Amino acid sequence: MMAWLRAGFLLGLVAMLVACGSGVPGDFDPLPRQATVLAFGDSVTHGTGAGAGEDYPARLAAITGWTIVNDGVPGDRASSARERLAPSLRAHEPDLVLIWLGGNDFLRQRDPAAVREDLRVLVETVRDHGAQPLLLGVPRASALGAATGRLRDDPIYRELAHEEQVPLIEGVLSGVLSESDLRADPVHPNARGYRRIATEIAEALDDLGLWLAP
Repeated sequence: MMAWLRAGFLLGLVAMLVACGSGVPGDFDPLPRQATVLAFGDSVTHGTGAGAGEDYPARLAAITGWTIVNDGVPGDRASSARERLAPSLRAHEPDLVLIWLGGNDFLRQRDPAAVREDLRVLVETVRDHGAQPLLLGVPRASALGAATGRLRDDPIYRELAHEEQVPLIEGVLSGVLSESDLRADPVHPNARGYRRIATEIAEALDDLGLWLAP
């Protein structure tokens, strides 16, 4: 694994960062083209709702040139994912880990505070392994919110980003699921939705300095 230093991300900047062209400068050195990135999540990471090769990690790999491992397990929760993270880190030795979990916990009515603590363990596990963690926000599913275009990420993601000084990309899934033509069902994007997700994550990574757009 390449030896690059994680810079502390100022709390105020974390709070301001959004996925779509935030314009917030990053404190990170860009990962090289040969970097390995672990996309760690649930069915949204897996690509449920779209065909083979249309998942966001595959599309993000095409944009960035990085090797991106899709470790998305449909139905997984922040709590159960704790058990499989360490083996995945050992197997792939990533430089960057995109943590995108919590949706299934919310669907099962878990206490958001408990979900936040599970996510904290995931962040700490990634750091202990020597990789850079990055959080992606998730909304609590709401048919009314999706219908009115008012889905918002749950506050636990911003809270955890503040507390752990970890970079956060907000509003990507919320935005996609708020548009009926970008989703396959109320909680999964379609192929167009995943394409937008990859593009917006790439823009946010460019803002952070982790990736330099050509």
